[in-house]
Amino acid sequence: AAMAAVRDALSTRAAEPKKRNQAEIRSAFAKFVVGQISESEARALGIEAGNGSVTVPEVIASEIITYAQEENLLRKYGTVVRTAGDVKYPVLVKKAEGNVNKKERTTEILETSIEFDEILLDPAEFDALATVTKKLLAMSGAPIESIVVEELKKAYVRKETNYMFNGDDVDNLNPGALSKKAVAFTPTVAVDLKAADAGQKVYDALIEMKNTPVTEVMKKGRWIVNRAALTMVEKMKTSDGFPLLRPMTQAEGGIGNTLVGYPMEFTDAADKKGTPDVPVLYFGDYSSFHIQDVIGAMQIQKLVEKFSGTNRIGFQIYNLLDGQLIYSPFEPTVYKYEMPIGE
Repeated sequence: AAMAAVRDALSTRAAEPKKRNQAEIRSAFAKFVVGQISESEARALGIEAGNGSVTVPEVIASEIITYAQEENLLRKYGTVVRTAGDVKYPVLVKKAEGNVNKKERTTEILETSIEFDEILLDPAEFDALATVTKKLLAMSGAPIESIVVEELKKAYVRKETNYMFNGDDVDNLNPGALSKKAVAFTPTVAVDLKAADAGQKVYDALIEMKNTPVTEVMKKGRWIVNRAALTMVEKMKTSDGFPLLRPMTQAEGGIGNTLVGYPMEFTDAADKKGTPDVPVLYFGDYSSFHIQDVIGAMQIQKLVEKFSGTNRIGFQIYNLLDGQLIYSPFEPTVYKYEMPIGE
């Protein structure tokens, strides 16, 4: 017992300097970004700085990524790979065929052929820009450095989320974005949201949709819907009064809601561009959405001269990233259902 107490004390003593060091790095980084300490002082505190830019420390970068996971559901459920460069993912394009032989074997075992296609994740440049007045920076009463980093974080995550969900930025198109790569689903019976039995029709369509993927995908399936779809299913019931959306039981985790038996989350990022009132529902296994983070690529740069005419200072965050939905043509992993309002 005495030795255990000594071990715990030493462990706590070792952890405290690490926490202090992380806090110092976080504070030094934020202060250097807004110009409250010099470049030499920042380097003395472990911040990599030079040529007007500063590499985001690991402790800050992890906070930005954590925030991105909270806001970007594809980061939360996708497969993230951190690399120093491009990575090729092998994708199955032809199912392997096994053999069976009930009698005594008299011939060689037939070769099982598997073919792979290589999808290249090619990181794109991401940046977000925020400006702050010199007057605000001169005020010492508010933690301006923390506010600047927080706003840059939000601006970056909004850009990253749109790239993964829609991929429609000019000159930065993403053919593997969720909205482009997910397989369109059309129910056997068209749904009329204005009909008296709309709840039952929607329920039947969703049952059909969640049973469309192969078994491996269906077992890991979950729903990601936009706000319009959430509002729709919250109001609807089947013909016998069964609500489409219901809270999870303790056996299912106890947190969140389920839709026809599968977990469901909503995000405004799933909106159809220009028509946010159209219900959009995705169902599938989102681990097939591969995200490539390039190690050490995230930087923040202070822009003084660019906005000097308006007495403002710009702060730009930069990162290298790619995210694509990758699946075999034989086994689509995510289906998309856009429910026309007029039907």
